[in-house]
Amino acid sequence: MSEQKQAQQHVVIVGAGMAGVQTAVALREQGFTGPVTLIGAEPHQPYDRPPLSKAVLLGKAEGSAFDIDFEGLDIELRLGLDVTGLRAADHEIDTESGPVRYDVLVVATGAHPVLLPGTEGVPGVHLLRTLDDAVRLGPVLENRHDVVVVGAGWIGAEFATAARSAGCAVTVVEAADRPLAGALPAEVTTPMAEWYGENGAELLTHARVDTVEPGAPGRVVLADGRELPADAVVVGIGAHPATGWLAGSGIALDPSGAVTADERLRTSLPDVYAVGDCASFPSARYGHRLLVHHWDNALQGPRTVAATITGAESGPYDPVPYFWSEQFGRFVQYAGHHADADRLLWRGDPAEPTWSVLWLRAGVPVALLAVGRPRDLAQGRRLIENATAVDPVRAADPSVPLKAAAV
Repeated sequence: MSEQKQAQQHVVIVGAGMAGVQTAVALREQGFTGPVTLIGAEPHQPYDRPPLSKAVLLGKAEGSAFDIDFEGLDIELRLGLDVTGLRAADHEIDTESGPVRYDVLVVATGAHPVLLPGTEGVPGVHLLRTLDDAVRLGPVLENRHDVVVVGAGWIGAEFATAARSAGCAVTVVEAADRPLAGALPAEVTTPMAEWYGENGAELLTHARVDTVEPGAPGRVVLADGRELPADAVVVGIGAHPATGWLAGSGIALDPSGAVTADERLRTSLPDVYAVGDCASFPSARYGHRLLVHHWDNALQGPRTVAATITGAESGPYDPVPYFWSEQFGRFVQYAGHHADADRLLWRGDPAEPTWSVLWLRAGVPVALLAVGRPRDLAQGRRLIENATAVDPVRAADPSVPLKAAAV
């Protein structure tokens, strides 16, 4: 795009989380000179989310605002503004304070946490997605309340970790037979179930919530009749793309509600892009479409969006997905996508504090989970990115550096 055309192009970004902020920054870094407007539904200065379940929740930090000089970058912030619709034919979005015209639109609205049915508006029931959520939960931890966590996924484990470190009595209720049932295979997650009891949290599997009864104390009643004391209930049962505002716009969505972006993160509508938790994209590396609800995807995808908008040379967006979690004194990292693997290799004993799991497809690593072994993660991620085959015997020996197992 010529500089003259850029100066006339108004890029509007809807969503002021990591994906939206990084898109705005990447546009400036890549030389875009036109006006950039960043619209966020929350009134707060744009902030990073991972600290919410850690330092912010525990009162060790007041917030996690991005250290970005938006004014210096000439990025207009419009905060506390809900976007309600998209009229692509008019190149306009509808907001609470009237329409906003765009030349280029970037959808970066992220995901909404899934509510526990029947608990909307019930006192003492919490989600942990926003800064306000973390602030509301602070006193729960300070007062060492009895806490019930619904869902033993990543966010449930991280909140349970924080609550236990604050001295709360914690019970985690999981409908499946094990933690992280939707994310990882049973042989990998079964050892993780032991982490709960080791840290003083009770994990109940095959357990479904029937009702939440508020009070002092409140109660969680399970479908089998068991009753759990609960001053507070924290729900972490997943998230769905925040794309309801796109209804009627004609934009293509997948069955999950995610915008179906292409390999350059363009949508089915002209001049509209989508990035982060609200968008799926085709992965040539893994042979199907991916929807990645993690921080690294929201950091990396914006560079492709900015390059496409500015006309810079850029290959397709085809990352090795990556995320991390801190839970029960362990640093857990995952890279890749294991769904189509045909072999699983253990590196170490899962009963020990540190171990890794490597997934192979036709002898080539496609995913890696590392518990307290960051070197395995770093080396394994490079093997995955480069599609480098490994010797399975050496790769399964935890004393052998993964890079030394390459063939």
